[in-house]
Amino acid sequence: MLVRTIAVVAALAIAIPAAAQGIPKAQSPEEVGFVSQRLKRLSDRIEEGVKNNELPGAVVLIARNGKIVMFDAYGFRDKEAKAPMKTDTIFRIASMTKPITTVAAMILVEEGKLTLADPVSKYIPAFADTKVSVSKKNADGTVELSLEPQFRPMTVQDLMRHTSGLTYGAAGSNPVKQSYVDMKAMAADQTNAQMAEKLSKLALLYQPGTHWEYSMSTDVLGRVVEVASGMTLDKFIEDRITKPLKMGDTAFEAAPDKKDRGAKPQKEGPKNEMPAIPDITLKTTWKSGGGGMVSTAADYARFLQMFANGGQLDGARIISRKTIDLMTADHLPPDIIMGDEMWRFEALEPSKRMGQGFGLGFAVRNDQGRNPLPGSPNDYYWGGAYGTYFWHDPRERMYVVFMMQSQTARLPYRYLMRDLVYQALIGN
Repeated sequence: MLVRTIAVVAALAIAIPAAAQGIPKAQSPEEVGFVSQRLKRLSDRIEEGVKNNELPGAVVLIARNGKIVMFDAYGFRDKEAKAPMKTDTIFRIASMTKPITTVAAMILVEEGKLTLADPVSKYIPAFADTKVSVSKKNADGTVELSLEPQFRPMTVQDLMRHTSGLTYGAAGSNPVKQSYVDMKAMAADQTNAQMAEKLSKLALLYQPGTHWEYSMSTDVLGRVVEVASGMTLDKFIEDRITKPLKMGDTAFEAAPDKKDRGAKPQKEGPKNEMPAIPDITLKTTWKSGGGGMVSTAADYARFLQMFANGGQLDGARIISRKTIDLMTADHLPPDIIMGDEMWRFEALEPSKRMGQGFGLGFAVRNDQGRNPLPGSPNDYYWGGAYGTYFWHDPRERMYVVFMMQSQTARLPYRYLMRDLVYQALIGN
């Protein structure tokens, strides 16, 4: 109970500055359609998870109608040190970086410096010659690999929706994925230019536009942003997104004086090992547009509130309403095929069978049914490999930010969050 009491006090303490920054706090959950008693089910379940060692701690932020409904911290920021979680804790958000990088690119689209239909090779010429890996099964059962040209060039839109033919590296599972490991495609000591050059020399896993394959596409998009803007990715994002939105704790690394605000994982998994989640202050040469940023729940809420407001917040216009319409539409072709290993996304898979697709930077829901998780048509979401997750439901005028650092618990808690948030939403 002591940890919970400390967390509630911390939540109340930070709710005041959050309101001052443009996201006011609802007088009560009931004011915006929630039921307090039902929200307690969510709090109780997270506390139970902390007690049962499912996760070290978490921060939950729910907003509806532009007002914060719930902003609470649970468990531990650092379990080994017995440091309680606080609402201003900073997390490694991994792939929740992708929507931010995509907004950066859309700013350039609005300025006429980029179009979605452009071939990637217009900005990174080496991709013009990138070949596609083709496997052929022989009569004796052996698999023979060959290379063929791209049927059509990889486009900027392909990068944003993960239909580029790029992939992520994984040891041994596939020769193309293994080549990413061998080439050290995600080396921390490289620049974005060097990363893109490496990938251009490797074979594509699929022909552009034919498969949805979660990939380093957004990392390459980060390099496109650099070329089109003439600025480094981190500087462009700071100048055009995080600074105007007053997202002061969102960057590619936290300042050294913020180290004690960083969330730490706990030992987990079948071998009870500490997951390899980088410290929030770790500064690397590579600024990964696909997964390199840190943030807080309050900062990411400001990013989502900008979307909810049609592209602006507190007088800072980031993108237009029509750009948001474009980003949140399903961009996957009707004949798209899910990549061979994309089943691992389970209920979050952006497939027709799950009633979902993929927009520009995040997944989108197309249908009310087929998906086992509650939501609304046209809601959009994404998460990070280290456990963070968000979704925005425009129909319900609601967004949710869930922050934790646990790879083992990430899918179960994404499911729990959907179930327990929607069961508490009663009013219109």
